[in-house]
Amino acid sequence: MTDEKIARINALAKKAKTEGLTDAEKKEQQELRAEYVADFRKSLKAQLDHTVVINPDGSSYKLKQDKK
Repeated sequence: MTDEKIARINALAKKAKTEGLTDAEKKEQQELRAEYVADFRKSLKAQLDHTVVINPDGSSYKLKQDKK
């Protein structure tokens, strides 16, 4: 996500608190927030996929995702 989009999210949040948003702005805000959350989850998953846990005995293992 670009800095411009994050700045737009913050600007819309500030405007929502002070003046209120139009329907078009509310839709834009929802879309930007959804994109932000998706990017955040993708980044976190990538970080966890490369995480190695080292036990006190010196052995190590990679984290695995639980199947639900």
